[in-house]
Amino acid sequence: MGSDAATWNASPQPVGPSQWFFPDADEWPDQDLVAGGADLEPPTLIDAYSRGLFPMLVSSLPETLGWWSPDPRGIIPLEGLRVTKSLRQSLKKFDVRVDTCFEQVVRGCGDPRRPDGWITNDFVRAYVRLHELGWAHSVEVFDREGQLAGGLYGVRIERFFAGESMFHRQRDASKVALVALVDLMLETGMTLLDTQWLTDHLESLGAVELPRREYLRRLAAAIDT
Repeated sequence: MGSDAATWNASPQPVGPSQWFFPDADEWPDQDLVAGGADLEPPTLIDAYSRGLFPMLVSSLPETLGWWSPDPRGIIPLEGLRVTKSLRQSLKKFDVRVDTCFEQVVRGCGDPRRPDGWITNDFVRAYVRLHELGWAHSVEVFDREGQLAGGLYGVRIERFFAGESMFHRQRDASKVALVALVDLMLETGMTLLDTQWLTDHLESLGAVELPRREYLRRLAAAIDT
């Protein structure tokens, strides 16, 4: 993996406490949307991810920032990623790097031409700031001509990685990024890869669902220092 991968293991900068209050998990409603409001500042985001929450706009109220914890929750077991024969062939066609063009990857994921897009400029700015502080990372896939073919990004806290989004401009490029991410997580002793919801696409790659309570148990173990 050619990259500035040293950034992967660099200690992130402290972000301090959040000014917002998130309810404890035993007070959450029996639905995926747990709370609304707050902001996308680094302390808010890190506190939320540590609690098993992530931000996304509420489709019925497009100006409202929602905090979500799906039940059940999608994850990819690191030893259970499915790599087909054709994907193994694709792995040979690309170069993979880490954290060399984070904003480009986020904007690729937020391409307004994609259906069901939710990554606004506010989200781009928020995650670029997290990246600058060492909390957010991208895995980038380049073709042999040096063009960005796909990638993914997310948030790392200790042994936990919250996958936020992925995109591809060439066939299998996002899958190649996922394979590289899982390899990197295994190499560095990480334990939990969150995919938020389970989609048919992710299920074909080995993703499974966990009850919210079990997910939160695994999250607590993964971020325990």
